[in-house]
Amino acid sequence: MRKILLKIAGVVLLLILAIGGWWLFLDGRPPAVRTDLVRMPASFGPPPVGYPTENALMVAYLTGMLEILDSSAPVAVPEDVIEETDVEYGRVGDRPLLLDLYRPKKIDEPLPALLFIHGGGWRKGDKSDYKFYAARFPEKGYVVATMAYRFINEAKFPGCVSDAKCAVRWLRANAERLQIDPDRIAVAGGSAGGHLAMMVGYSDDPALEGEGGNPDVSSAVQAVIDLYGPADLTTPVAQATPSVNEFMGVPYAENPKPYEMASPLFHLDRDDPPTFIIQGTLDALVPVAQSDALAEKFQELGMDYWYDCYPGWPHTMDVAPAVNERVQATIHAFLQEVFSDT
Repeated sequence: MRKILLKIAGVVLLLILAIGGWWLFLDGRPPAVRTDLVRMPASFGPPPVGYPTENALMVAYLTGMLEILDSSAPVAVPEDVIEETDVEYGRVGDRPLLLDLYRPKKIDEPLPALLFIHGGGWRKGDKSDYKFYAARFPEKGYVVATMAYRFINEAKFPGCVSDAKCAVRWLRANAERLQIDPDRIAVAGGSAGGHLAMMVGYSDDPALEGEGGNPDVSSAVQAVIDLYGPADLTTPVAQATPSVNEFMGVPYAENPKPYEMASPLFHLDRDDPPTFIIQGTLDALVPVAQSDALAEKFQELGMDYWYDCYPGWPHTMDVAPAVNERVQATIHAFLQEVFSDT
C-alpha cells in the first residue's frame, strides 16, 4: 500500500513539474559550503552530488530516484565478527545501561575501540540504529560498541552525557579482556548522538561524569566523529527547538548557564582530541552553521580537524547509500591518521 501511495504522489509531482519546474526551487537554495572551513584529503574528491532544495530532494525520493537504506531490514553480521548484545556497561540505581559489542573473531594485537551513539533528539532511538556501521567496522580493524542511554523523559541533562562517559570508562576498564588499546578510543554519533560524542570528547567537568560505574577510570577519548550534531545550544534556533528545551528542563531566558554547559563549543580547548565533522548544507534540523562554527573554533585554536560538508544533502543524509559509503570510508581514513600518531 505504501509503495502504491508513493507512486501516486510521484505521478502528481511529475505533473506539477511538467507544468512548471520552478516549484523545485520555491523553497530557496541551501547555504553555500564554507570552502575556507572544509578540510579533507584531496584523494577523496567531492561528495556525492546533492539537491538544490528540499522540494527537489522530496521529488527524488517520491519518484524513486533517490535510494535510501531500508532501516527495517535486518543487518547481517559478517562471519568473522562476534556480536554480543545487551551487555551492561553501567548502572544508575536499579537501571542497567546497555550496549552491543562487535569484535573480530581473530585479534592478534590490541585494536582501537569505536563507540557509536545514536540520535533521536535525546528522546528516542535505539542502539541498534548504528548496527549498520557497528557490524562492519570490526572488519576494518576495530572493536566496536553501540550504546543505549537514558532519554529525557527519564533523565534531563546531563543524564545521557554521563551515560556516554560511563560507556567509555567501561570500554577502558575492560580493555584487556576485549583486546582494546585503551589509548586509542574514538566516539562517533549522529544528530543528538553527535552532540553526545562531542560532549564526551571536549568536556572534562567532574559533574558530568555521573555515577554509572568505574569512577576511577578515565572517560577521555582520542578522536571524535560528529555527524550533523549540534555544537552550540545557545543559538536562537536551538533555544526555539522543543527537544532542546525539554533536554535542558528550563527555558534559556530563565537560566542560560545549563545551555552553555551542554554546548560542546563552550568546552573545546587545545587539549581536546582531533575531530571529524560531517554535515549537509540542506539540513533543516541542525543548521550547517552549527558545524561551521565548530570548524571555525578548531581553526581559531590551531587544532587538527577534518570537515566534510555535503552540498545539497539533508539531516541523516547517510541513509543514502552513496553518502553512507563515503562516510564509512572517510571515518576509517580519519581514524587511521589519528591513531597512527598515538
